[in-house]
Amino acid sequence: MNVSNSTTPKGERLTDTRRKIQWKDIDWKTVTDSVNRLQVRITKAVNKEKWQLVKRLQYMLTKSFYAKMLAIRRVTKNKGTRTAGVDGVKWTTPKAKMNAALNLSGKKYKAKPLRRVYIEKYGKREKRPLSIPTMHDRAMQALHAFALNPVAETTADRASFGFRQNRSTHDACEQVFTCLSQKNSAQWVLEGDIKGCFDNINHEWLLDNILMDKSILKQFLKAGFVYNRHLNPTKAGTPQGGIISPTLANMTLDGIESLIASKYYTSKTGKVHKRYGHHKVNFVRYADDFIVTADSDETAKEIAELIKSFLKEKGLELPKI
Repeated sequence: MNVSNSTTPKGERLTDTRRKIQWKDIDWKTVTDSVNRLQVRITKAVNKEKWQLVKRLQYMLTKSFYAKMLAIRRVTKNKGTRTAGVDGVKWTTPKAKMNAALNLSGKKYKAKPLRRVYIEKYGKREKRPLSIPTMHDRAMQALHAFALNPVAETTADRASFGFRQNRSTHDACEQVFTCLSQKNSAQWVLEGDIKGCFDNINHEWLLDNILMDKSILKQFLKAGFVYNRHLNPTKAGTPQGGIISPTLANMTLDGIESLIASKYYTSKTGKVHKRYGHHKVNFVRYADDFIVTADSDETAKEIAELIKSFLKEKGLELPKI
């Protein structure tokens, strides 16, 4: 007997026999197509600014058994699956993966503390912190990232290239080349690397502005971390090592481009220029690194002040120039 409910996406039937499904027998094309269809619906709802519909569709996706299986698959296919969190649990067998999918739920969800390690920074003496969630928490983050990514992609800055699907460092380099390779290109470049971006994002800003289940997001943000057997609170930031963290960081920084465009790209007629604005201003961002081109030192410093004001309410700042 088939059992379905209002949160079941079209084409997905929840049955009492699903516990008999074998991991090796899953039709991943069907699973992926089902999740993609919901993500497309979320994207369309965002474009139409139907925010209540967006929330309902996100709820449907995070309750979808197909999405849960895909989340488990994601966290068990990458290299990180060999590294356990504070509970020491790894999902290495098909049975463990299937059980994980069946038990993945946001009901009474409480994230476990992250395991903190420090890794070498390329070309630098200092080390950067890496926080490792448990497998269950990674899967929860992957599941909710499936629901959040359509929102993030639809509202993202056009010239943002880091941690985005079908975009890469090569795309960012190509955009920079386009901005600087012309005879009349700008001669001044403001280079920015946001200070401790992942570690310092204001939690209240995230909870007020990120369109996802607030109770789940709060668990991701406030889980704390364990280092040298000592539990430490997480008062700010989104952990490097968390699957959903790059999306949260990108959404925090999205808006810098439109802020700059509103001042330098808009003509007297109100038209926004697609390529060059006033004072030869262009903006390109890859994760928390960015460049802004300008026609003078004064313009570059003026833009730096704009960006500083934008970042301040989010708990972020630029290094001293």
